Amino acid sequence: MDSSYNDLISFHGHSCPGLAIGYRMTKAGLAFLARSRSEDEELVAIVENNACGVDALQYLSGCTFGKGNLIFRDYGKQVYTLYDRKTKRGVRVVFNPHQVPEDVPKNKESLVNWLLSARDDRFLSLCEVHVDEPEPARIMKSVECAFCGEMVMETRTREIDDGLACIPCAEKRLSDKGQN
Repeated sequence: MDSSYNDLISFHGHSCPGLAIGYRMTKAGLAFLARSRSEDEELVAIVENNACGVDALQYLSGCTFGKGNLIFRDYGKQVYTLYDRKTKRGVRVVFNPHQVPEDVPKNKESLVNWLLSARDDRFLSLCEVHVDEPEPARIMKSVECAFCGEMVMETRTREIDDGLACIPCAEKRLSDKGQN
């Protein structure tokens, strides 16, 4: 294991096959784009799962929900798309589990070691793709929910009963009205 994977373990909390897969997928995608870690929003990542490997992607790529350059699509696939706003290039990285040789031991540690040492083409597919450039992150005004008193992004409110409601309060009030 190289030092960046050990640092990643500290970030994630443990080593596991999913983390190793995300680590290799991200490193391969960044190499394809000839990119390093995104300091701001110059790199965008679109992930199609919410598994351990996404922590590797965040750690290595600098794409995060907080900066608005990490987009989650709940498709349940081990697929990442990385897009470079400066060069306008995108790459889709796919993990192919059926390409892991059957003789690789199935215990977690052995599988992690194999994933970290095998050539990318043994279990990853990369192809350049067109990406409709996502909008940069925008800072939105916060307002107080008229029902729970919590601050909420104004664009995520609903007008109900002559007041602005956060989505959970709006759903609860509409649900309560349906039960009467």
